[in-house]
Amino acid sequence: MRHHRAKVGIVFLIVFIDLVGFGIVIPFLPLYAEKFGPSPVVFGLLMASYSAMQFVFAPILGRLSDRHGRRPVLLLSLAGSVAGYLLFAFAGSLAMLFASRIIDGISGGNISTAQAVIADITDERDRTKGMGIIGAAFGLGFICGPALAAVLVSIAHWLPGVAAAMTSATALVLVAVALPETRRTQDDAGPRPPARRFGSLRRVAGYPLVGACLAMVFLIIFAFSNFETTFAQLLRLRFAMSLSSVGWMFVYAGVLGALVQGGLVGRLAQRFGEPRLIAVGGAVAAAAAGALPFAGSTWRLLLVLAVLAVGHGLLAPSLSSLTSRLVPNHEVGGVMGVSQGVSSLARIFGPFWAEWVYGASGPAAPYLSAAAAYVVSVIVIVAARRAVATTEPEV
Repeated sequence: MRHHRAKVGIVFLIVFIDLVGFGIVIPFLPLYAEKFGPSPVVFGLLMASYSAMQFVFAPILGRLSDRHGRRPVLLLSLAGSVAGYLLFAFAGSLAMLFASRIIDGISGGNISTAQAVIADITDERDRTKGMGIIGAAFGLGFICGPALAAVLVSIAHWLPGVAAAMTSATALVLVAVALPETRRTQDDAGPRPPARRFGSLRRVAGYPLVGACLAMVFLIIFAFSNFETTFAQLLRLRFAMSLSSVGWMFVYAGVLGALVQGGLVGRLAQRFGEPRLIAVGGAVAAAAAGALPFAGSTWRLLLVLAVLAVGHGLLAPSLSSLTSRLVPNHEVGGVMGVSQGVSSLARIFGPFWAEWVYGASGPAAPYLSAAAAYVVSVIVIVAARRAVATTEPEV
């Protein structure tokens, strides 16, 4: 990866800048929707629309990046984000809010394409480190975005949406000016099957262990969605925290996760391998998620939250790296797109499940659900570990 540091740095900036825009919008979406008085079902559909569109279209964009190159798909997806954020900024109806989230969801394949760029320019030794850098950019964007939004919304209600559009436009310019095409040439890339959603899923899942990795993607994102959806409610209920304190708790977890993914996971993967990191990270995250609602004091909460951030921070980039190495080079964009689609599916079901069990069974239920999902992911990787060891040299 030493020879491609400039490209990795550019990809980091692109993802970070674009995720700042995403982080600007997300805190205010429910508040913007409330003024139009949607029913609970319509409210739920609005919150799920972005992830639902990503589930359908991210694999298509991934295959298109395999066929036509990474740069055109990044440019297209970032342009869509600009349009979606501008609609959000000036939405005068619930229909316009829906349109903004649908457009951004359809074009939101930039993370999977950025992962494909990292896979293009890294070898197997450095790939987990590269995926960790993407994860760190993702986490830092979510830290900076809400903080910036809190300042801007006090000036004008439309300013956060415009600022989000400007961040994506800046990332678009970076891609156009500074990021060269990284996709392998056609001679090296192999045959290119058509970019169809379920065809991509069936094809990449047919490679050894890829199906298991995709199942783990669903499990860990489902688990984390249970946490992030209800964490603010838990803090208000159990600790009577102010909105400002709740925000700082999210910043604290995000900083820890970014440090793990950006600085620690690559070194550990080189020493221990991705399957071990996935198993250890899943076990650590399961223990922390199960303990989180029972933390009886603020300092205990901070400790458990740190453990959860470390566990998930070890798990997520290791799983992305392993998944990308289980397919041929010409399928990397496709499998990253399918992985993001599966992640989007988990982000549809996770929040709905979390809120339902929170109300039906109490505030501990989403965290016990998350712990169970993390445990199942550990079982899957432990059961597949011997097969991984025999398959990796052949890829």
